Amino acid sequence: MTTDHSAVASTLPAPRSAPARPTAPGPGPVPRRGFLAKAFGITALLSAAGSGLGLLRDLLLARYFGANQGTDAFLVAWTVPETAAPLLIEDAMSFLMVPAFALTLVLREEDPDAPDPVRQLVRATLPWLLLALSGLALAAALGAPQLVELLAPGLPDPGLAVTCTRITAVTVLPFGVVGYLAAALRAHHRFTAPAGIYVAYNVGILALLLGFHSHLGVRSAALGVAFGSLLMAGLLVGPFLRRLRRGRAAGGRGRRSSRHTLVLMPLALLPVAAFTLTRQSQVFVERYLGSALPPGTISHLNYAAKVSQLAMTAGILICTVTFPLVARALAAGDLTGARDRVEKDLGQAAAVVLLGTAFLMACAPSVVSLLFERGAFGPGDTAATAAVIRVYSFGLPAQALIGVMIRPYFSLRPVVRRADDPRTGDCGRRLLDWYPTAAMLLGLGVTVTVGVLTTGRFGALGLAAGNAAGITAAAALLLRGLVLRGIPLRLRRVLGGHGRLVASAAGATALGGAVAGLVGDPLLSTLLGGLTVALVFAAVGTGLGAPEVRGPVLAAARLLNPHTGAGTPATGAPTGPLNPPTVADEGKLPHGQ
Repeated sequence: MTTDHSAVASTLPAPRSAPARPTAPGPGPVPRRGFLAKAFGITALLSAAGSGLGLLRDLLLARYFGANQGTDAFLVAWTVPETAAPLLIEDAMSFLMVPAFALTLVLREEDPDAPDPVRQLVRATLPWLLLALSGLALAAALGAPQLVELLAPGLPDPGLAVTCTRITAVTVLPFGVVGYLAAALRAHHRFTAPAGIYVAYNVGILALLLGFHSHLGVRSAALGVAFGSLLMAGLLVGPFLRRLRRGRAAGGRGRRSSRHTLVLMPLALLPVAAFTLTRQSQVFVERYLGSALPPGTISHLNYAAKVSQLAMTAGILICTVTFPLVARALAAGDLTGARDRVEKDLGQAAAVVLLGTAFLMACAPSVVSLLFERGAFGPGDTAATAAVIRVYSFGLPAQALIGVMIRPYFSLRPVVRRADDPRTGDCGRRLLDWYPTAAMLLGLGVTVTVGVLTTGRFGALGLAAGNAAGITAAAALLLRGLVLRGIPLRLRRVLGGHGRLVASAAGATALGGAVAGLVGDPLLSTLLGGLTVALVFAAVGTGLGAPEVRGPVLAAARLLNPHTGAGTPATGAPTGPLNPPTVADEGKLPHGQ
């Protein structure tokens, strides 16, 4: 592998079909039919377990410490892992390395007798990554006082925030390792271990929080964050090394032709990192403006965000599973297959998130009371957090759509490219690399403007409104940017489908909120309101012809009455196991899923 320090952009490889030779030895056959469903099921199950443990973590924080100066100080320190996680695990590292590993797998299949390109990529990137991450972790620890002053100048006790920040700075190194290893495993269609990382993370936090909260206070939570990050990395090292050793058996000892030589493009990470940091800056704005509000405001915002994002996370799981398929389709030049998969992901993610949004808007008071109202967390905290959740929820669909769209956007400019790919001198194409950052900056401007204008009168609700308005503006811009980038989305079709889903969510929110308000008990109110939301959303979505709703509803009806839908699947496809999908198949796989 060579390094091109001057390269700024790469073009998409010309369309290629999969070679006729047999695929290299590797994992056992993966049934093509149902592959996405199985992968999503595993990812959803483990992610739900991680989210459940994370919710328990937040419940314990609320129970032990409530919402006060101490929790505000800890949450300012938590900005470090909150920023590092999207940058190094969920977003930037994934955007860079999943397409990179996907390309190496394409090259391995095209020339199985050549040296293993996956190992080439690891040797060229991992040592430098470890060095950079160690430097960042050290810089964050040493600069903790300045970081706290920058993020929350109004804190009454900055010393506690500085101590916690120095502890949480440790997470930078293991988070980066986790993001790298998870990207490699997902590109190989190995989802179990990456899906379990947040289980390990929250187990580490809970262990120290439960054991030392009475002795160390909120410092126990900070130590738990650092310990949990180490557990995450340990979970992935074994599966990654096993996959790397198996890849060695698939690679030969021949000489790789120049056509299959990989060129590393370090500058490709700049627009990805800039986008992720700009997106995360919304949290910085909230912490900065919230530090001047009454004590506990930052904590109310945090609890509201954690509950609200559960709905968004469920939608993002869809594209977490399908992203490797999109990346490999783009690496093989199949723009049509990638477009179809992205459009389907946009619809499915919107359906899941809008259903969750309707539930939160309808049942926010009972949900917060049920989850948090105990110990130091009183009725006033419940009312404040529930109000913020309802405002936050307006921005959840946009958050999810950005998560779906940004993955294929950056896949068109991977961190590695083929040596024979033509360079482009088109300045317009180079500027498009920075389009997502520009969209997020404009959205951040909206967030700041709305927050500054409304915080004085509405407090935390003004900050939440600014967040929702800013992220929605950014999502609208990015939807257009994906078309400019070269993925020919059918915008009228996409927007029409989303309109039907929004109408379904609006009806479900109205009726669900009315039913939830009839009952005083939080548990019963949540159950009745949630059931009403689900039934109304399903009925209205089916009636309006939204395929993301109508399909699951009809499938459920067939399960309840098997005599009406038994027999051969609607596609007429065989139900037995098939051979593992080739690169060409995976580019086309979204059509049949």
